[in-house]
Amino acid sequence: IVTLCIASGVACPSLSASLCYFDSYRREDLPANLTQAQRDFFGGHTYERIDQEGPFHCAWTKKHKAIGDLKDRSAGEKSRL
Repeated sequence: IVTLCIASGVACPSLSASLCYFDSYRREDLPANLTQAQRDFFGGHTYERIDQEGPFHCAWTKKHKAIGDLKDRSAGEKSRL
């Protein structure tokens, strides 16, 4: 139905979104790389890569600082409480 609508130029946003949602469940690896990159950029979180082990963090611009070791960050959070 979705391919027929697209071929005919008829909008079917609910059906096509449902199909994409269903397709995401059938995949072995979900495409979460954009979400991980946004979390790392805005919140200083880390991200994981599929080609290398361990957490990674990028200094996206000059204003972004290195976040250091994850153990150091959790120790600082505990001392503020």
